[in-house]
Amino acid sequence: MCVESDGCEIEGCSSSDEVHTLSGSMSPALKSSPDLHPCKPGQKFRAALLRCRTPFVAAGILSFGNVLNYMDRYTVAGVLLDIQKQFEVGDSGAGLLQTVFICSFMVAAPIFGYLGDRFNRKIILSCGIFFWSFVTLLSSFITKDYYWLLVLSRCLVGIGESSYSSISPTIIGDLFTNNKRTMMLSVFYLAIPLGSGLGYILGSIAKDAGGHWYWALRVSPMLGLIAGTLILIVVPEPKRGSADHITGRIKTRTSWLCDMKALAKNRSYVFSSLASAAVSFATGAFGIWIPQYLVRAQVVQKTAVSCTYQPCSSKDSLIFGAITCVTGLLGVVIGAVTTRLCRQKTERADPLVCAVSMLGSAIFICLIFVVAKKSIVGAYICIFIGETLLFLNWAITADILMFVVIPTRRATAVAFQGFTSHLLGDAGSPYLIGLISDTLQESYATSSLWQFLSLGYALMLCPFVIVLGGMFFLATALFFLDDRDKAEKQVSQLSRPPSTVKVTK
Repeated sequence: MCVESDGCEIEGCSSSDEVHTLSGSMSPALKSSPDLHPCKPGQKFRAALLRCRTPFVAAGILSFGNVLNYMDRYTVAGVLLDIQKQFEVGDSGAGLLQTVFICSFMVAAPIFGYLGDRFNRKIILSCGIFFWSFVTLLSSFITKDYYWLLVLSRCLVGIGESSYSSISPTIIGDLFTNNKRTMMLSVFYLAIPLGSGLGYILGSIAKDAGGHWYWALRVSPMLGLIAGTLILIVVPEPKRGSADHITGRIKTRTSWLCDMKALAKNRSYVFSSLASAAVSFATGAFGIWIPQYLVRAQVVQKTAVSCTYQPCSSKDSLIFGAITCVTGLLGVVIGAVTTRLCRQKTERADPLVCAVSMLGSAIFICLIFVVAKKSIVGAYICIFIGETLLFLNWAITADILMFVVIPTRRATAVAFQGFTSHLLGDAGSPYLIGLISDTLQESYATSSLWQFLSLGYALMLCPFVIVLGGMFFLATALFFLDDRDKAEKQVSQLSRPPSTVKVTK
């Protein structure tokens, strides 16, 4: 038998059960008493809801929200050719949609990071989801003469999604520790490739079902409302540092300048952030342009014709989306398992696994542009292997941050890492690749072969950036142990009685 806080008896519980309170604490079950009375229906629902507020359920809901974030982000990429035809824009104009999204995302990230270290995180998350869902839904009604309004809407969506990406990993970091945290972050970051792939798939299916690309933007907002509501009701707001066993009173309101100085001196954090920027550069460019590149390859092979009217074929977006989902699952799982095994051999396993996977990925991504002209199947095989290796490091990079940054700075660290990754990565890569492609096409605008080759030459920039990212992960490995030990020492200081707590600046 369980007892709710107002003294009513909850049926169907054993005497050994414990009750979750709204604050997330646990209280032992009480023995039956004559003063107890049966629960009213509303109280039974509240008690059942409290039992659902477990760390694993919370991590699942946060992961679901992350899937929706990336699904919405790449839905536009899945119908990009239709958008180009309707608004009559070139490669650089189409790449601008993703660039403005990422620019607003990265500018807002430090702001939300600051707020996430100081205020209720789940309220910020829910408001962010509700905001981008509303804006995405409205953008599905924009007509042909208002392309600038579509660009503006993607800018606003970037602000809403930034709140989620900056804060949600820190809640998981406060619910779990060690290998459990690695696994839960792996599930959470599986949303990046899974959501991206579902964005292509859902966008293509919704477009075909509705007969217009507008319908692609009307699915994720409905799911976003569900996710935002679940976060408000079910996800707890854990004490910052609770998983790290910080029992003393923590000085959380350190200045933003103090936090930034500490992060700038953290070499593992700096190098892993630069490596993340390299990954973002490649994934941002690939997510927008690889389906287009494969369509042009088939036109050159004369197995397909150029799209001259809407709706355009969605086959390549569907295939690429499915590959992204599968490789994301494989990459995150293989990354987590490999890291766990390698930790038994070396304490530098996390950055070393990331470095090796990045360098291996660059080889297969180079091969895409070698075989695509002759074999689409061969190109898909290279994409599959290259993406799997590239996706190995998503969750591991987040875990590196959790190891080397103290809990009271994690939201700021995640936000600023996101800012750096996007600033140097996918904020400019879609537009830059499109601009290089347009520039190369100027002399041969009517040649389908040159349109294919020019986009391929532009995309060849990506494997070189990936190699650079691998070098940054190797640099992270050099300083990882020192920075981890410093963070653990600071956490131990935070665990002292209130009178002795000192936050290192």
